[in-house]
Amino acid sequence: MNGSKSVKLLLLMVVIVIMNIVLLSPGLLGFQIGGDNAFQTASVITLWVISILALFYGSYILLFKSPAVRSIQTIQTRDDYIEALHHYRNVKVLKKDIALGLDQLERIEIKRDALLNVLAQRFEQTELSYKKFIAVIDEVEKLFYLNIRGILNKLGVFAASDFARIADQPKDSPSSLSKVAQKKAALYQEYLSYVRGYLEANEEIMLKLDQLLLEISLLDSTDYREVEEMPCMKEIDSLIKQTKLYKQ
Repeated sequence: MNGSKSVKLLLLMVVIVIMNIVLLSPGLLGFQIGGDNAFQTASVITLWVISILALFYGSYILLFKSPAVRSIQTIQTRDDYIEALHHYRNVKVLKKDIALGLDQLERIEIKRDALLNVLAQRFEQTELSYKKFIAVIDEVEKLFYLNIRGILNKLGVFAASDFARIADQPKDSPSSLSKVAQKKAALYQEYLSYVRGYLEANEEIMLKLDQLLLEISLLDSTDYREVEEMPCMKEIDSLIKQTKLYKQ
């Protein structure tokens, strides 16, 4: 359970406790069980029942029920991407892929910060070389998140339960499946291959950022013309141009 859900569950418990204190406290409403007033007794018992039901239902919603899948169009920030991937984290067949995707989202921030720190030490922000590096880093980051969006687009075709159901189908005797089931299983595997392809592409981006960091640290000149001739810069430019040739 994440921090947000913990806070919500704690607030629910606090509200239930306060309601019971207000109802039963002699100095406030002073309702009690076993007195002469049958209405008071019924009210207290009803509140207790409602409190228990509310606590159980709220706990179920916060602890066990999967959140609704967010629309891809509403996903904008890094936290949005993390939240969207978390929707699939408990799907057995996707656990490793989702864990890798979440790890990549953390590493891309670390690598970007490291690059910005090195650039700040080597260049002035007004220099053309600095602006060239920043533009390339921004483009690579866009490509990275485009791949994460591609993953979510592919996963969004299936409900989380669909992945679990298809993964549980027997793998040793495909002939025992109906033709529809076989086609669906094949389609499922195709979608998974796309997901893993996007993850592999992001690993390549991570590697290129590491190479870029090394090349910047070894750079002898701050001349923007030498920057454009750096091997890693050429590779990254080529990667960005290739990406613009296809759609997610």
